[in-house]
Amino acid sequence: MMAALSSGGAAVKGRLRILVRGAVQGVGFRPFVFRLATRLGLSGWVGNSTEGVVVEAEGDPERIADLIEILRGSPPGHATIDAVTTTEVPIVGERSFAIRPSASEGERSAALLPDLAPCTDCLAELFDGSDRRYLYPFINCTRCGPRFSIMEDLPYDRERTSMRHFRMCATCREEYADPANRRFHAEANACPACGPRLSLRDRTGRTIARDHEALLAAAAALRGGNICAVKGVGGFHLMVDARDEAAVRRLRARKRRSEKPFAVMFPTLSDVAASCSITAEEERLSTSAARPIVLLRRTSHSIAPAVAPGNPRIGALLPYSPLHELLMHELGFPVVATSGNVTEEPIVTDEQEALRRLGAIADCFLVHDRPIVRPVEDSVVRLVGGHELVLRRARGLAPARFACSGARPGILAVGGHLKTTVASTYRGGAVLGSHLGDLETAGARSAHARAVADVCDLYATSPRLVVRDLHPDYASSRLAEELGRPVLAVQHHLAHVWACMAEHGLVPPVLGVAWDGTGYGTDRTVWGGEFLLITADGWRRVAHLRRFRLPGGETAAREPRRAALGLLFEAFGREAFAMTDLPPVAALAPREREVLRTMLEHGLNSPVCSSAGRLFDAFAALCGLRQRASYEGQAAAELEWAAEGSAGGRAYDVPLREPADADGALVLDWQPALEAALADLRAGVAAGSVAAALHHGLAVAIAAVAVRIGEGRVILTGGCFQNAVLTEAAVAALRAVGCEPHRHRRVPPNDGGIALGQAAWAAWSEARGWTPCA
Repeated sequence: MMAALSSGGAAVKGRLRILVRGAVQGVGFRPFVFRLATRLGLSGWVGNSTEGVVVEAEGDPERIADLIEILRGSPPGHATIDAVTTTEVPIVGERSFAIRPSASEGERSAALLPDLAPCTDCLAELFDGSDRRYLYPFINCTRCGPRFSIMEDLPYDRERTSMRHFRMCATCREEYADPANRRFHAEANACPACGPRLSLRDRTGRTIARDHEALLAAAAALRGGNICAVKGVGGFHLMVDARDEAAVRRLRARKRRSEKPFAVMFPTLSDVAASCSITAEEERLSTSAARPIVLLRRTSHSIAPAVAPGNPRIGALLPYSPLHELLMHELGFPVVATSGNVTEEPIVTDEQEALRRLGAIADCFLVHDRPIVRPVEDSVVRLVGGHELVLRRARGLAPARFACSGARPGILAVGGHLKTTVASTYRGGAVLGSHLGDLETAGARSAHARAVADVCDLYATSPRLVVRDLHPDYASSRLAEELGRPVLAVQHHLAHVWACMAEHGLVPPVLGVAWDGTGYGTDRTVWGGEFLLITADGWRRVAHLRRFRLPGGETAAREPRRAALGLLFEAFGREAFAMTDLPPVAALAPREREVLRTMLEHGLNSPVCSSAGRLFDAFAALCGLRQRASYEGQAAAELEWAAEGSAGGRAYDVPLREPADADGALVLDWQPALEAALADLRAGVAAGSVAAALHHGLAVAIAAVAVRIGEGRVILTGGCFQNAVLTEAAVAALRAVGCEPHRHRRVPPNDGGIALGQAAWAAWSEARGWTPCA
């Protein structure tokens, strides 16, 4: 019983030690507890620990119970509570409540908070001419500012961040020590007298201007059509006037990015609404503390076509730091804000590195002297079926924690090859790190290796088990093998399914529909149109799309015409090469057709696939939309855009066939859909109608498999379910037959979720004694 009589028996007192786990560091949680405990008349202390926040509260047991109830139910704005545990401890008899120095010993499971956009109070001060932080681009408080990008170690205190390089002035120290001030224990607290500073440099590194004059000079350069590299919170942006077609094209040429869309930063929400259609939910996402890029339908021609060639949407972004707020306020017009890198390389974070790697791209460099500890890209979201779908989880949204029942610390998941992330387990859950990108270059592979080391350093642990993709030649797989720990290889699509299960807190049984471009199968073929039944005893492949060959292998992912030819050859044999009325066949010179015919007939460099992604590519080529792709997923995206514009309600037939192979899996046969599409195209039916009929036919087929397998809980995952037309149609078809569909919202359906799925499957397996880890 938590009670004891004070001397003289006049009052009942108790003392509890309270451990609060979750995202509770860097959100003003200790000041919140301090003020709350003081108001309740409690004595004791609060401090950060490697597990979260620890409170010792002494006083009236009812007041202590009130404290705990408020901590659980009404924590500070950006805090999330995973658990609150209490232990009775001896009464000490303090007369006041204090914030204690952080404890750095013990199991490291404290949540790392993402970087947060400026709060309304800081923005008001930023533009208040009488405030001492007027126009100061590094203003912050306990409710906003940099977190993950500046954190060097746990627990979260100034001396363990890159702000340790800046000693607070007397006035800032007074704010930091004042319980009534919102900067009470704000670890990144700074002002013009003691904090980071701006400078503008030319391509040689020479400083042109400092402080606000540097910002004004950068704005003038952007007005003049120049490209400016701007150091933000987690790395550099390359910026240019988004209205200036010539300037945007110049940026594309220098960055070597021919068609992939650029994001656009707008000064205000009203500026976004002037160029794009935006719903209330999209407004909420755009103005949230995460400030992600939100994909919005464009409605105006004010943005240069070269920003997003042929794309009906714009990736719209609002200013996410005080520096960007000041720059956009000064400019008053939208700018391209694309990652500061050359295509396929990791984002640049250091000003000297920027001069070296971006010197041939940018005309000037707006930089600051606050070190970026780790690179953090912009997050990307869109609405699908009226709900948020995260496509890239990064700044403002990462790292993120997900409950995994039975998980123990020490599992490290290294992700896949594209859109890579890293994940690790803690007691009862897993943390998904920030987007790292594709491992196509040496620089990207080095960044991935650093991220793996960073996870181990932050949590001061050597992993007990390393989890990788089943593909043995991925760079991430090779890194896993080099770490010298037990390794578990997890099939790609199984990881996709478990990522969605972890997001929704699901346990087997479920039917996973994992559709994407490519994944290494257990039979060493290319999978990508998979139906996996997950049970308490394991998993098995119960159905898949009909297979076809990809002439040229990975080249077919860059040339949809090759996927189309492989599809036609599987359906019609040699006759396919005579179908010169079809765009993908006509796009090949006679000599090319002959080479590809030989490859397909003899199986030379023509792997067998069951890929839904390549099926969409093939149809995009057949519809005349795209024969060569300049970025991953381009052809499938254009097929989706075409389908969006069609009002037709037809659905091509994609029948379910009995198993034709030794694996015993059912087969969804796309040939009837192909034949119907060819007949429509030859009859002059619009590409949009063909695209819509394919999408709806595949959705009906998904529901048919679920009914045949007899599992009502269905997971929709994999990169193909970034496609709103497919996802919404599949959800509707599944509900129509009484199934319960689950799709991604907070975790990317693409390979950005693979690491979480790897970790979740490994934790589940370990709890059952299935993994090689003790």
